[in-house]
Amino acid sequence: MIVWLNGTHGAGKTTTSALVQHLIPDSRVFDAEKVGETLMDIKPGLPSTNNFQHWPPWRPLVVETARRVLDYTGGTLVMPMTVLVEQYWREISAGLAEHAIAVRHFVLHADQVTLRRRIEGDTVLGPSSFRLEYLEPYAEAARTWLHAEAEVIDTTHLTPAQAALRIAESVKNG
Repeated sequence: MIVWLNGTHGAGKTTTSALVQHLIPDSRVFDAEKVGETLMDIKPGLPSTNNFQHWPPWRPLVVETARRVLDYTGGTLVMPMTVLVEQYWREISAGLAEHAIAVRHFVLHADQVTLRRRIEGDTVLGPSSFRLEYLEPYAEAARTWLHAEAEVIDTTHLTPAQAALRIAESVKNG
């Protein structure tokens, strides 16, 4: 099984995923961003883009990597990864379904003011214009398709530990 934590930057995906992993037995965190970083390291580089998700190989490589890891280890993969393009989500979820991999899709949501405050106040990564640029695309995806495709966990007033507990309980209860 895969527990996919979606949502925009500042929603708490990375922090929450580590906490979820501790609450779900036999689980591991797999950050699909590492697949994108591998593609970014190809020399000479792939065609220029502002987001590695736009490269067609990224989506099937995420599916194949997750499949291979699950075939090897079993258990559950907790995957913190923002996917805001509906077509990309469809490709990934269909690819996982072809391999009979169950996906529990969660969106960590927070209101725009909270997200902006978290991004601007991030003491680990620092303020990031890149991360701020995704606030409106996230809001659009949430309005048009994303929230209908997942269980939404509003993290506006939750700690990461509280969000992780809600996710783990939802997964355990089916």
